[in-house]
Amino acid sequence: MLSKAVVKYIKSLQIKKYRTQHQAFVVEGGKSVLELLRAGLELEYVFVTDTFYEQHSHLFDKLPAVSLVTEEELVKAGTFASNNAALAVARMWQSPPLTVAPDELVISLDDIRDPGNLGTIIRIADWYGIRKVVCSETCADFYNPKVIAASMGSFTRIQVHYLDLAAWLQQHTDAHKVYGASLAGENLHGMQLRPEGIVVLGNEANGLRPEVAAQVNQLIKIPAFGGAESLNVATATAIIIDNFKRNTPA
Repeated sequence: MLSKAVVKYIKSLQIKKYRTQHQAFVVEGGKSVLELLRAGLELEYVFVTDTFYEQHSHLFDKLPAVSLVTEEELVKAGTFASNNAALAVARMWQSPPLTVAPDELVISLDDIRDPGNLGTIIRIADWYGIRKVVCSETCADFYNPKVIAASMGSFTRIQVHYLDLAAWLQQHTDAHKVYGASLAGENLHGMQLRPEGIVVLGNEANGLRPEVAAQVNQLIKIPAFGGAESLNVATATAIIIDNFKRNTPA
C-alpha cells in the first residue's frame, strides 16, 4: 500500500522546484517504466499492479524493492487518469559533456514550452536515431511528467541539454551548418540535404528569437499547400528531420 508520505512525495515531484531539490522524477505507465528498468537507471520506488508484475516478473526479480499496489493507488499518486500497470520514482542522471561530431545531426529547440511537444520531439529524435536535443533555458523541463509520458520511453536514450542557445550556436556556426525553421526559408523539398548539422526550431507563436536566428546560416521551411497558419512544432520537427534522413539507409 502507498503511504500518505510517499504519495505526498510523488505529488511534489510534479513541481520542478521539488524535482530539483530531490534530484528525482516520476515515470508512469507500463511502457515507460519498462524502458526505465531496461536502462538500468537508479530507482527510489517501483509500484506495480499484480497483473503487470506477473507479466514482467523476470525484470522485477532483479530489483531490491518492488511494491504491489492497486490501479486506484497508482492513479491517486500519479498524473494519469488511468494506470493499470506501473509507476516509478527514479534519480536524475548527468548527461555527458555536449559535443557535436562533424557528421552528426542534432535537434535544437528555442523556447518550446509545451511539455507534450518536447516529449514528442524526444520520441521523434529517438525514431530517427538522433541522440542529442539541445534546448534553450526557457524550454519545458525534461523531467516534467508530461515530457516523460509523451516521450514513450525515449527519454532513456536521448541526451537533452539546456544552455544559452544563441551563445552555443555562435560557437558552432563555423564548424557546422545551422538550419533554422522559418516561413521565410527555402523550400525543403527542393534541397539536397545531408543528415548532418544543427536544426533549430522555435516557438510556434513567435518563431526563432532574433538572437538565435542571427546564428542560423540556412533558413528552411516546409511548403504549405492549404490555409493553415502554422504547424505544431513536433509535427514540423518530424517532417523536417525526415527530409534530412530520407536518403539514409535504415
